[in-house]
Amino acid sequence: MTAPKVLISDALSEAAVQIFKDRGIDVDFQPNLGKDKDKLAEIIGNYDGLAIRSATKATAKILEKANRLKVIGRAGIGVDNVEIPAATAKGIIVMNTPFGNSITTAEHAITMMLSLAREIPAADASTQAGKWEKNRFMGVEITAKTLGVIGCGNIGSIVADRALGLKMKVIAFDPFLSPERAKDLGVEKVELEDIFKRADFITLHTPLTDKTKNIIDAAAIAKMKKGVRIINCARGGLVDENALAEALKSGHVAGAAFDVFSEEPATKNVLFGLPNVICTPHLGASTTEAQENVALQVAEQMSDYLLTGAITNAINFPSITAEEAPKLKPFIELAEKLGSFAGQLTETGITKVTITYEGEVAEMKIKALTSAVLSGLLRPMLGDINVVSAPVIAKERGMVVDEVVRAAESDYESLITLTVATERQERSVSGTVYADGKPRLVDIKGIRVDAEFGASMIYVTNEDKPGFIGKFASLLGDAKVNIATFNLGRHSQGGDAIALVEIDGPAPAEVLEKVQALPQVKQVKALAF
Repeated sequence: MTAPKVLISDALSEAAVQIFKDRGIDVDFQPNLGKDKDKLAEIIGNYDGLAIRSATKATAKILEKANRLKVIGRAGIGVDNVEIPAATAKGIIVMNTPFGNSITTAEHAITMMLSLAREIPAADASTQAGKWEKNRFMGVEITAKTLGVIGCGNIGSIVADRALGLKMKVIAFDPFLSPERAKDLGVEKVELEDIFKRADFITLHTPLTDKTKNIIDAAAIAKMKKGVRIINCARGGLVDENALAEALKSGHVAGAAFDVFSEEPATKNVLFGLPNVICTPHLGASTTEAQENVALQVAEQMSDYLLTGAITNAINFPSITAEEAPKLKPFIELAEKLGSFAGQLTETGITKVTITYEGEVAEMKIKALTSAVLSGLLRPMLGDINVVSAPVIAKERGMVVDEVVRAAESDYESLITLTVATERQERSVSGTVYADGKPRLVDIKGIRVDAEFGASMIYVTNEDKPGFIGKFASLLGDAKVNIATFNLGRHSQGGDAIALVEIDGPAPAEVLEKVQALPQVKQVKALAF
């Protein structure tokens, strides 16, 4: 049997090269090849695996020629340089190493906080310029101060641990952080508003999603303590940089330390040049140890897949066999979209997830389906989630995940029901796959529907009273929003009702506000699939 052949086209550690060799894999180490697209396209067809960092761009054009390629391994978390749909279409597994940089990034955030508290960069520049401005740099202690952590996942929890060691009080906002997990970490779980009101220092450790974009804006800053200091080593775009600049100028915010920016490379930024602002060029993962860790991890993961078929940290496909794939694929799509539906409607911490598989689907590989459900459920808030990492992340967040398998008890040959319990409520949604292979929503909170998942949808819960549907449709029509499908359901006459509308394009915010203002309406959400 011919040994698998892997191309390393970026500068990975020599130790990673040795791992491939030790596992019996033929490895071709060309660390500068990634910069030469034409040469890469010319030879990519000779390899079973491609190991990269950020310099190599695995475009659709290059992947067209990758007829042998089975796996792409990215040493690091970001896969923006890989065209995932093109890879998926060719059956190429795309892996990353999402946790290899965690300690390094957390340490950078702590370093930035300490430097900010004592104005170290400015004091260093002043002293080396021959000045002795001892009275100019009056810092603050961090002992006994309150650190607000926004996003208490893998990196955020490490930051919290380090801060507790520095004798700070740590409060954390994270909708997916369970009370039990918060207790284990030694942090106080609070709402976002409490972070703004109570924290002396605020550090962000959340992905950039529609829900987290500008999570710190002018309104949020206005609620903060005078003299607050803000650290962002997570993602550019989490903070409204213009609003922060104004707050820094007014003195409401005492300082800011940023490693990430809304536009990168950040050769210009509104924060540059302001007093008590520290900026670094996205150095969160830039340590020798972190670079070594991700290189070793990607080599191990790729070797496992090429030699045994085991899949770890796959971005684009669950762990299933070629024989199972055709039958399972539409149910994986259904499971992920059910999860996404529930995730987009969930605003508070999830305590328990129950997934019931009924009928023929109960005989399939439900672990892959559960992974797909959790991936869809967590992605609206956490962003970089895949079907492999989702169960691990759910466990880290303290979620209880129950799988129930039973014979058909409904009108459908196969039915998946997802029940999400939060600290405030419980919500269920059910779906099936019809003979045409398309996933359908068939039940929302006990209300029967029959709806396909559209790219853009509006979900409304309302009181079943005459006139609502006409007013709702008129608001959409007046705004030139075209309706593709319109699904209605209700518990009983005059009781709770829902409307699920597919529209052509994203829902304008002003239209949603007008719908929310209708007297019968309880909730309005724009959904995207």
